[in-house]
Amino acid sequence: MTAGDAARIAGAISPLAGAGASDARLGVDAQTPSDAALAMTQRPPTSPPAPTTLAETGLQRAFLEGLLCKAMYRLSLERTSHIGYTLRLSMTLLGDLIDVARSAGLLEAKGQDAATVTSEMRWSLTALGRERALQALSQSDYVGAVPVPLEQYAIQVSRQSIHGEALQRPALERALSDLTLADDVMARLGPAANSGSSILLYGPPGNGKSSIAAVLAQAFGHHVWLPYAIEVDGQIIALYDPAVHQALPSGEVERLTGAGSGLRRSRSVDPRFVACRRPKLIAGGELTLDMLDLAYSPASRVYAAPLQAKAAGGVLVIDDFGRQREAPQDIINRMIIPLEKQVDYLSLTTGRKFEVAFDALIVFSTNIPPKQLVDEAALRRLRYKILVDRPDRETYVRIFLKTAERFGLEVGEDVLPHLLLELYPKTEGAELQAFHPRFLIDQTRSICAYEQVAPQLRPDFLDKAWRNLFTSE
Repeated sequence: MTAGDAARIAGAISPLAGAGASDARLGVDAQTPSDAALAMTQRPPTSPPAPTTLAETGLQRAFLEGLLCKAMYRLSLERTSHIGYTLRLSMTLLGDLIDVARSAGLLEAKGQDAATVTSEMRWSLTALGRERALQALSQSDYVGAVPVPLEQYAIQVSRQSIHGEALQRPALERALSDLTLADDVMARLGPAANSGSSILLYGPPGNGKSSIAAVLAQAFGHHVWLPYAIEVDGQIIALYDPAVHQALPSGEVERLTGAGSGLRRSRSVDPRFVACRRPKLIAGGELTLDMLDLAYSPASRVYAAPLQAKAAGGVLVIDDFGRQREAPQDIINRMIIPLEKQVDYLSLTTGRKFEVAFDALIVFSTNIPPKQLVDEAALRRLRYKILVDRPDRETYVRIFLKTAERFGLEVGEDVLPHLLLELYPKTEGAELQAFHPRFLIDQTRSICAYEQVAPQLRPDFLDKAWRNLFTSE
């Protein structure tokens, strides 16, 4: 290495070595941003108001009676509180429903469970009630929260639409603080996310496309209210999915609404809804077109909402775009019209086709050149196309220093010159990649553990780690 080379590396390192918390893009491990920490220009979404009468649930009396009887029959429910928790109805509305069911001869009182102030009334199904339960079960096995009619769901989606959020630079930088990105990428991501339109992140593998897409939802603070289920023509569509939705802690819900959690907040907020972080769904190579339509279970006679509906108010990432079994053009064709009109059309097995709000930011991520994926017409309809390229030398150095700092490792004066002036130039086809620093540092830490020495970055350890980065023919 010449004196000139050493000077160039030293010049690249010296202004960056002190960069840290003062540079938002070089911060240490990012924590999931809280709603209060993110600088948003919009107020939190309006919560769904609790119905005050059975009519305000938007459901037919016979439907509610059938769901009540099913829940009591299938789950052996007797106590008023247990029934209310299962159906997600306030005690007032549940009392009204029980009165209606008693008048119809479906329920009878069994008395209180104890002679105390806190004792509860117990209920049982009559013979007619058991017959109604079996009849309702023959139509659908759904037992749970009273569903929200499609019309009420559409109103709530409009109240919390991601299109109504205004993402500002500080919020985006906080969300992406665990990544080190080129200034051009940062400058383009914010307007793209604010558009609520489609985004295509493309470029060589290993440079952060998937990571960028995955954390975009965190940049949008606040929360959304998702119904447990939706009702359409008497059919049930399960929407809330604890496997993909992150419900807010009860204390945070109480702070946001000024009321209690669960059924105790029923005076102001509809208990049929769950307060969740803005959804973030990621579909990779396993994505099929069927996953974008209602999934009907013949066994339970209940529908599962498609991916884009579960992502309502949040972000849907289609990762590894072009690696799916479905043709990329077909996926674009399925998604692009709903994206443009913000309306999707779904069909029941009965043949009923209905309109539902399409309210998700769609991010496509691919390492395949876009022109090899879809035709020019489809590319034009993907409104934002952002190249996430290999890092230049300065960005690479920033990534390496930041990663080393995260693991508490010191970067000696000989480390980066060895990497940038020895290993890369002397390895055929080796190019700077954003994932290389983390890979090399992880490997070096494993080598240190094996050699029983304190974790440290040394040129000889980097040489060993380097050999695991590439394959030989």
